[in-house]
Amino acid sequence: MSADGRIVGRGWTQPGGRPHGEAMALAEAGEAARGATAYVSLEPCAHWGKTPPCADALVAAGVTRAVVATGDPDPRVSGRGLDRMTAAGMTVDLGLMAAEAGALNAGFFSRILKGRPLVAWKVATTLDGRIATAAGESQWITGPEARTMGHMLRASHDAIMVGVGTALADNPRLNVRVSGLEERSPVRVVIDSRLRLPLTHTLVREACEGGRPPVWIITRTDCDRSRHDALAAAGITVIEVPHGADGRPDPLRMTEALGDRGITRVLVEGGGELAASLLRDRLVDRIHWFRAPAVMGGDGVPAARSYGVQELVDMAAFVRLDIRQLGPDLYEVYAGTAVVTPGG
Repeated sequence: MSADGRIVGRGWTQPGGRPHGEAMALAEAGEAARGATAYVSLEPCAHWGKTPPCADALVAAGVTRAVVATGDPDPRVSGRGLDRMTAAGMTVDLGLMAAEAGALNAGFFSRILKGRPLVAWKVATTLDGRIATAAGESQWITGPEARTMGHMLRASHDAIMVGVGTALADNPRLNVRVSGLEERSPVRVVIDSRLRLPLTHTLVREACEGGRPPVWIITRTDCDRSRHDALAAAGITVIEVPHGADGRPDPLRMTEALGDRGITRVLVEGGGELAASLLRDRLVDRIHWFRAPAVMGGDGVPAARSYGVQELVDMAAFVRLDIRQLGPDLYEVYAGTAVVTPGG
């Protein structure tokens, strides 16, 4: 922003992570950046990568003040960007809208601080927490407004994850089907211990045809090599991780594997076994719960299977962040009580 209050440049990090928002804003501002104030949601980077440090770029452009919402916990930055600008004579103010910036960057913070993406569980149930009838019928428990919001959630995440049981039962495409947002479809991830996903599955067929977004399968390190090779030949990325005592890929190791591949936010959509394993290991950071005004009863399939709760203290605990009406349904957002964010 110029000294007379005009916005002279805007920018945001481009797909693939480069260029950063500061570089985009400076390019748009040109000479008007001299003497201006930069407002940024995250501390400007201070290390060389594919591009020069953004802190240096702001100094070189003649920006005289930086208003930074929150620090960057990346050890390559963490205070160094602020120090570089201060040492160059810039005025640096830290903390404006820190909470909002923390929410915006929550996935990035999780990957840096925990080594894994922020994990959000999206579930559509009846009032008594059932996701399907005993016969497996689930389409559709909630109404069109809730389903549209579900697709909006997909568009705001880097990856969408389901268990192989859900993939086999529903044969889903796991893409975004909201007009204008189709290109925001996330990476599609299937947890498949024994590589049971058939080569005729929609996800495999689309991968084989070069379809986007990509499809990844997470499996055990001792998986069937012939199945592994067949899926890889079809265009699937097969990720091997150690398995836990239940024989399934270890939940923490599989989320870390996603973090290693640059995923910062993953949306988990099914099913009950996968949800239970993530809840058991306290890996669910957010819940997006769509609740239809109907009761199915004990014959229905529960949202989460058993995960070893013997006493109340064993439950995964959450705090509600939001609740709203979507047509006939309720939409609730919860945060895990152990979510980590850096200090302002």
